[in-house]
Amino acid sequence: MGIYLRLTLLVIVSLGSGITVYSQSADTGDPLVRVLQTKGILTEAEVRAITINASPAEQRDRLAALLRDKGVISATEFDALHTTAATPVVKTITAEYKTSSAEPVAPKPQPTPAVIAAIAPVRLMGIESPKREGLIPDIKLGTGARLKLYGIFKTSIIHDSSSPQGNDFPLPLLASDTGPNNSPEFHVRVRGLRLGANFEWLDVAPKTTLTGKLEFDFEGDFPRSNNRNITSIRSNQPSLRLAWVRIDRRVGENDSFFALFGQDWSPFVSSTLPNMIENTNFGGVGYGAAYTRIPQVKFGLNHKFGGSRDFRFGPEIAIVLPAFGNLPSDVANQLAFGERQGVDSEKPGIQGRAVLQWQLDKAAGVAPAQLIFSFEHAERTAIVTAANVPVGFRAAFPNGAEVSSDSNGYSAEFQLPTHFVTLVGKYYGGSDLRFFLAGQLLSNFNDTFGLTSTATATSIDGSSTVVFGLDNDIPVVAPQRPVRAHGGFVQIGFPLSRIFNADPKGRNAGWTAFLYYGGDQVVARDARRFGVRGSWSDLFSGNIQYKWNQWVTFGYEQGYYRTRADSHTGLLPLFRGIPSYTTHNIRSEFAAIFTF
Repeated sequence: MGIYLRLTLLVIVSLGSGITVYSQSADTGDPLVRVLQTKGILTEAEVRAITINASPAEQRDRLAALLRDKGVISATEFDALHTTAATPVVKTITAEYKTSSAEPVAPKPQPTPAVIAAIAPVRLMGIESPKREGLIPDIKLGTGARLKLYGIFKTSIIHDSSSPQGNDFPLPLLASDTGPNNSPEFHVRVRGLRLGANFEWLDVAPKTTLTGKLEFDFEGDFPRSNNRNITSIRSNQPSLRLAWVRIDRRVGENDSFFALFGQDWSPFVSSTLPNMIENTNFGGVGYGAAYTRIPQVKFGLNHKFGGSRDFRFGPEIAIVLPAFGNLPSDVANQLAFGERQGVDSEKPGIQGRAVLQWQLDKAAGVAPAQLIFSFEHAERTAIVTAANVPVGFRAAFPNGAEVSSDSNGYSAEFQLPTHFVTLVGKYYGGSDLRFFLAGQLLSNFNDTFGLTSTATATSIDGSSTVVFGLDNDIPVVAPQRPVRAHGGFVQIGFPLSRIFNADPKGRNAGWTAFLYYGGDQVVARDARRFGVRGSWSDLFSGNIQYKWNQWVTFGYEQGYYRTRADSHTGLLPLFRGIPSYTTHNIRSEFAAIFTF
C-alpha cells in the first residue's frame, strides 16, 4: 500500500523501582484501534483481543498482525512495522515544524533495475485483482476519489505503395480499382493522441476494491461544420475508448470475484494483440489481429493455485451489446443514432473467456505467461416495414417482415514471455465477425438458392437488403447466412538490449525488435455469394523500437500487405485497371511516441 501506519504514541517513564509505567492503559486501548472499529474494519471482539492486558507496543504488534491477516497490509509492510513487544523502545517525543524558508526534501531516487526487462505482451486485460490503495494518485478529489492520469501521443510519417481507399491506415485491398497506377499515398499523422485516467475509491470494507477507467482518443472522424470545410484535415474529433467501473471482492487468501460495468475490451478475441507501430487498427483490420471494445456487464473469478510457478485461473462471462458493425446506405443516420439490427433482435450478446496464467520463465524482469480461450454469440434482426415490402408480396406480408441471423466465434490465444524472446499469437474462427474487424469485414448474405420471382426491399435501418421470393410458389423471405471466416497471427519479440547485455543505466537499454505474420480468410463460397472476389489477406511486417528514456520512444515499421482473389470467380477485380488475382501494399512508417 505504500503507506506507513503510525499505530500509537508510546511514552515510557522509568521509575526508581525499575517498574515501567505506560501513559496509556491497556483498558483504554489505542485511539487508532477505536477509529478502525468505528470505520467497521475491526469488530468489538477484535478490539478486545488487541487491547486486553497489552502495552502500547504490544497493541501495535497485535493490530499489525490482524491487519495483515485481513489483507489490509502486506507481509512486507507487516515486517517493516513489527517490533518485539518484549523490548520496548524508549523515544523522546519532540514537536517539529517547518517554516516557509525550510529546505525542501529531495525526492527519493527510483532504483535502477538490475537487469533490462524482457518483452512484455500487449496485455489488455489481466486476471489479477487490483490492489487496494495500489493506485498512487496524481489528484485526490473531495469525494474521496483518487486519479492517476496518463496519455500517449504519436506522430507518424507514413508511405503506402497502394492505398486506394485514401486511409492513413491499411485495409484489405481488391475492394476498388486503384486507377492507372498503384494509388500510392504519403501521410503525416498526428491524431494518435490518447488521454485517460485511472480511478480508485476507498470502500470501508477492507476486502473490497473499487476502481475505474476513462479513456478517449482523437482517432474519430473529422468535424462536419462550415468553419472546418477547409481545415478539417487538421481538426480530428475525440471519441470514447474505455469507460468502466469495477468492483473486486477478496474471499480468503486465494480467491477474488469482480463485476465490471461499462465499455471495455471484449472478452472474445481481444486478450492478445501484437506490438506494432501502426496501432490505429493494430496493423490493419482484416489481417489477423482481431479485437474490439464493447459496452458490457462482466463478471469473473480469480483463483490462485500457487506453487513455484504461481498458477492462476480466471474465468469470465459478460452480457454485451449485440453489435455487428453495419454499413448502411445512410451513413449519417448510423453516425447519429448507431446501428440497430443487434438490439432489434431483443437478445443480449454473450461473451466469455478463460485464462490460465503461470510463471513460465523465472528470470528477473519476465512477465507471466497466459493461455486464453474465448467465445461469443449474438443475433441480429433485419426489419422490413409494411410500406417497404415489394408490391407482389404485400398480401403475404401485410404487416412487414423480419429475418434474423447469428454471429458465433471462438478463439485460442497464447502469450509466452521468456528472458530472451517473447512469443504471442491467436487463432480465431466463426461467422459474421465484421464487428471484431475480421472476416475480411464481410457480414451476411441473402441465401436465394431455390427461390424464384425474387424482389428486394431495404431494411428499416437502411443497412440491409432483404430478398423476397417464391419457394414452390409460397412467398417467403430469403434466409440471411453469416459469412464464415478464420484467421490469426503470430508475433515474436526480441529484447535486443538484454540479449546483447547493454548497461541498464545507459542509453542503449531500450532496443527491441518484433516480427509479425498474420492472415484473415473467409470461406470462398460465402465470399462469392456475398458478392466480393477477395477472400484472403495476409501481412508480414517487422519493426524496431528504441526507447530513448521513460517518456520518448522512436520506432520504424515495414509491412507487406497482400490480398488475394478467389481463383474460381469468372471476373477478377481490377488493380491498376488490370484484372488481377492479387494486390499488395508496401507500407513504411516512422513514429515518435511520447508517453506520460
